Amino acid sequence: MVSMVIDIRTCEQCGISFVPRREHARFCSARCRVSWNRQHVGDPAAEADALGWTIAAMREAIDRLLRARSLDQPHAFAAISEAVWWVTMVDATMVRYHPDAYDAVLAGHDVAERRFIEGTFGGLRFVRNWMGYHADHADFIQPRPNPGRPGAGRIAAWTWRPLPEPVLASRPARGQEWEMSRYREYQAHLAGRPVGETFRRAAAFLGLASEGSLLGSHYG
Repeated sequence: MVSMVIDIRTCEQCGISFVPRREHARFCSARCRVSWNRQHVGDPAAEADALGWTIAAMREAIDRLLRARSLDQPHAFAAISEAVWWVTMVDATMVRYHPDAYDAVLAGHDVAERRFIEGTFGGLRFVRNWMGYHADHADFIQPRPNPGRPGAGRIAAWTWRPLPEPVLASRPARGQEWEMSRYREYQAHLAGRPVGETFRRAAAFLGLASEGSLLGSHYG
């Protein structure tokens, strides 16, 4: 078992120490985040273009996966890995640079749905960090049986496998609790469910959050 580790960070704006509520937290408060953003403002149009491009690339990767049928497991696993990479990259970008738009969309859901959405992204971060590096793709993915033509069905119907607890003893103490949290979210919100369901949910949320961010940039 991994004991609870208190993660203490230094606010990038005011310099005080704080306990982050999120993995990518950089500031102790919304006031410090707003102040930092005002001091480091870039080209809003360029930032909007970059965000729009990454959202489009994420959607293309997910659309390919949702349409795909495959007898070739390595290619199927590659399609899933690509979708995981794009989703987690867009999610991290939104949390880090557009938290107000992100939080506004979360606030529009009831408590249970918010927990499920946040758990889905936590589980996908665990997949990103472990699949293909510390565990084989086949340890994560269960192809759906297809009598007469194994593996020929839609990749979206394949499911996430339950996994044993990861071994984290070699990791820095402050990172162990984050990784165990991701693992628990994977088990609770991904394991046993179709991969297509996971990516549809993630894309729908990030699409709404990015629309809010782009609208704010346009009128900011």
